[in-house]
Amino acid sequence: MAHRGLRFGIFLAPFHRVGDNPTLSLGRDLELISWLDSLGYDEAWIGEHHSAGWEIIASPEIFIAAAAERTKHIMLGSGVTSLPYHHPFLVAQRFVQLDHMTRGRAMLGCGPGALVSDAYMMGIKAEDQRRMMDESLGAIMKLLACEEPVTMKTDWFEMNQARLHLAPYTYPHFPIAVASATTPSGVQTAGKHGVGLLSLGAGLPGGNAKLAEYWRQGEAEAEKHGKQFSRDGWRLVINMHCAEEDERAFRDVARGERMETLSYFSETLGRPPMRSENPLGDGLKAGTTLVGGPETIIKGIQRLLEYTEGGAGGVLFRAHEWANREDTMRSFELFARWVMPHFQGSLTMPLQSREWCSENRQGSSAPA
Repeated sequence: MAHRGLRFGIFLAPFHRVGDNPTLSLGRDLELISWLDSLGYDEAWIGEHHSAGWEIIASPEIFIAAAAERTKHIMLGSGVTSLPYHHPFLVAQRFVQLDHMTRGRAMLGCGPGALVSDAYMMGIKAEDQRRMMDESLGAIMKLLACEEPVTMKTDWFEMNQARLHLAPYTYPHFPIAVASATTPSGVQTAGKHGVGLLSLGAGLPGGNAKLAEYWRQGEAEAEKHGKQFSRDGWRLVINMHCAEEDERAFRDVARGERMETLSYFSETLGRPPMRSENPLGDGLKAGTTLVGGPETIIKGIQRLLEYTEGGAGGVLFRAHEWANREDTMRSFELFARWVMPHFQGSLTMPLQSREWCSENRQGSSAPA
């Protein structure tokens, strides 16, 4: 790890309103990751979706390969690869290749698939998706161990004496994490296989209050299967927008947040996001959404970490376009300048040096 303290990054679904030029939207996504790389962000997780018009990246692997050529340091993961949609042997092969091509900057995020419409088009029953994800991840972990050929047969995939073409570039393998949203199934799967966790529920109504409880369930599952379940691999996914002052931040995002809520989550997906007349305000009060100046954001992250009852390894911000392009890029810059150092210990020595010079300025200053 290049620094101590929390890791920060984004969870890029992405969210682009229908009507926006999709080609340009994909270009903006690549530019955003390049910007984050230059600002010192640690990670970017890129989603996989196949319907509904907004989340338009179908292959996170292709996007990761393109982003890797434009960046130097940032880790790049799938957020997430919907495992029931793919043969596990091919998932393992593709991410091992990315691991080599990025020299160890690739990560695999796993999930059952977020949109029912995606699964429907492929003839996958919603009630089977979590089971299929668990079966697939089990197969992938056996392949990545590179210990012996893998033979498995389920009702949806088969492997006969399967072995990887290449061993992972990263030893023993690249980082792997499982997404968890509104139920404990994701954290239980992560614990069972001893991999990381992407807590998408941290940014949903009431989700932060369940973090500690779900984590304990994951620890219990890991112990049952003889696995290690480390908080360092735990990422909390929330909404964030930072401006110089709270009032400015609210003005930046109010219109765009409401448009996304109504147009996508309500009208397109049929979910009931309008739980009140002010869902943005509710999110701010609950701490699942952080909008404000640097000090407000710092306090919000501290509050979020308290819910974990022990801390996490990283915080990811759901990449949205609530604000215009300039204010969105500025938000990430302000966060990197004024919030990130607070949680990574990079201000300790400069502050100590300044205080020492100030306290000893009479004796340390040479005469003119």
